[in-house]
Amino acid sequence: MFDQISSVFFDEANELLDNLEDQLLTLENEPQNQDVISAVFRAMHTIKGSSAMFGMDEISHFTHKMENAFDLVRGGKIPVTPALIQLTLQARDHIRSMLGAEITPEIINTSQSIESKINDYINSYTDDSTEPVTAQKAIVTSAAQEKSGESRTWRISFTPSESILLNGTRPGLLVKELVEMGTATVVTFTENVPTLSQIDSDKCYLSWDIILTTSKSENDINDVFIFVDDTSKIKIEEIPDTNLHHKLGEILVSRKLVSEDELTKLIEEQKKVGELLVNKNIVTTEQVKSALAEQEHLKKLSAPAQDQNSGSAPASTANTQTIRVNSQKLDRLIDLVGELVTFNARLGSIATDIKNPTLQSLSEFGEQIIFSLRDNAMDMRMLPIGTIFSRFRRLVHDLSSQLGKNMVLVTEGAETELDKTVIEKLNDPLVHLIRNSADHGIENPEVRDLMSKPAQGTITLSAKHAGAFVLITVSDDGAGLNKKAIREKGIERGLIKESDNLTDSQIYDLIFQSGFSTNKTVTSLSGRGVGMDVVKRDIDSLGGTVSVETIPGEGTSFILKIPLTLAIIEGMMVELAGCKYVIPLSSIEECIEYEPQEEDDFLCSHIIARGEYLPCINMRKYFEIPGAPPAEQQVIVVNDQSSKVGIIVDRIIGNHQTVIKPLGKLYKRIEGLSGSTILGDGTVALILDIFKLSDVIRKLDKAAK
Repeated sequence: MFDQISSVFFDEANELLDNLEDQLLTLENEPQNQDVISAVFRAMHTIKGSSAMFGMDEISHFTHKMENAFDLVRGGKIPVTPALIQLTLQARDHIRSMLGAEITPEIINTSQSIESKINDYINSYTDDSTEPVTAQKAIVTSAAQEKSGESRTWRISFTPSESILLNGTRPGLLVKELVEMGTATVVTFTENVPTLSQIDSDKCYLSWDIILTTSKSENDINDVFIFVDDTSKIKIEEIPDTNLHHKLGEILVSRKLVSEDELTKLIEEQKKVGELLVNKNIVTTEQVKSALAEQEHLKKLSAPAQDQNSGSAPASTANTQTIRVNSQKLDRLIDLVGELVTFNARLGSIATDIKNPTLQSLSEFGEQIIFSLRDNAMDMRMLPIGTIFSRFRRLVHDLSSQLGKNMVLVTEGAETELDKTVIEKLNDPLVHLIRNSADHGIENPEVRDLMSKPAQGTITLSAKHAGAFVLITVSDDGAGLNKKAIREKGIERGLIKESDNLTDSQIYDLIFQSGFSTNKTVTSLSGRGVGMDVVKRDIDSLGGTVSVETIPGEGTSFILKIPLTLAIIEGMMVELAGCKYVIPLSSIEECIEYEPQEEDDFLCSHIIARGEYLPCINMRKYFEIPGAPPAEQQVIVVNDQSSKVGIIVDRIIGNHQTVIKPLGKLYKRIEGLSGSTILGDGTVALILDIFKLSDVIRKLDKAAK
């Protein structure tokens, strides 16, 4: 049980650290954003509390130091500067390295080193010899400055859920933390405590009202309840006019438990207000008890409170409708849905063979349910691509310092959804492309100044849907690709001949060759020719494509075309010599009748489709299938993004819901196949790789010319 809970802690801690990095990078650009400052503080506070709960004292102690620093930021004592951001990013990385790791002397030394730097930073602004933080240095609003150090009184009602103890939260410690914030009066309600024989030690029966006078803000009070579950009730109200010695009735009116008219009537009757209200069931004994405690607390205040701004709205706890699911369980669900699709296809095949209308009807009904289940399961696997976009802000931030360039990352379409397995495999290609844009694309500040460009270079990362694909673009406003240098390097390496008449696109595609680099010097980032070939290989493995667009002096764009999912696709089933194959439906443009000629014995031929002269590949020849083709064949016209090509098959069978299964090592080196699927009759159909076949067709067509 503890292992399961600690696993949840690690997941949440890593998510908090990811969000923290994003918040810090935002804060660097918006140093006066109080909402972001508060968010950073809350993240630190949550990590500190969670790690302490699980006995990770080194993490808790270290994070507490960082929390204190941002508490001073919130109070306007120290400013947000690039130096503080850099220190906090280092601290964030250090916290992540400590998660689940053995605490070694090296880790302790690193903690102490960062803590020392943080202390030096704090002392430089809080030392008596240092002038106060001016408006230019500080990052607090005037409202925050006005409230700095002022004392305010709060009424806090805390009713924990009965099950709060089960998740490790100790409500008594939360009340103690509130008491330590200032002068407090605590009222404990025990009315819900059952008899001894009925008490369940795992349940909480107590609730509290706390009257607290403190210089802390409402956010500080809310932070105490960060770990409290959503079913607990928390209400925080500021008490105005604390300089007045409220009477009991006035307090009950301020709490909106009694109307002024009712109170006036009771006073006229000259009866004990509290007793009468309880007897008339207008208020409860607990409410009167709490109001009396507030009355005594206000009387004890020795000094009048500062003028108050209007109180904030009571904190509310939003109901959450999301749960955490282990990704392996989700993958298993998709596998089972795939098996159901295959099973239903088998059932439909049997129903058709025996011509049983009842069984056919059940098969069709089952198909509707399974397809609905499939769509819902696939939706569960879809994640916003922004989940990886955000991590690249840190990459560009670090590259800016490393390269001495002023750069910023702009993201667009972060809400675009993509299969989680695809997203996981996109990280490395995008890292390579962003590093390439930063190193090769964005010019040095002096060069940009000479070219009348903005001092800050921009790398744009965008995503958008395009049918069954997602287009991801990495672009920069830098120098663009040097076509002449790329061509010369290609000739030098023997990749092309000097006499070759290549299009711009073909020349730019040379950068994806292994070991290709136009850099004359090797740096820690580039010059070895490793990177772009890895990008192409990784994108090819996803069934996608990568293309380049560039304008000299204006910038370069790398466009990735990625399939939405790698699990289940819509396909077109075709036949070759009695064997079945599947072509992804998203790539198909149209189907055309084709009559083979006696002399037509070439692997690559051509057809005219709607006025276009299209190269085609004869799949019988490509797979070396013996025997004569049928009198009539079909051409499937497919689009691989850059052009259209034709695939000649014997017969088109129809649409097929395709559950993709990986191929074994035996098929590893066969170009033109991307996977397999199990058909309803139990046989296997191979899935054609349109992008590989398109490359083969173009190479054959070029050789024939």
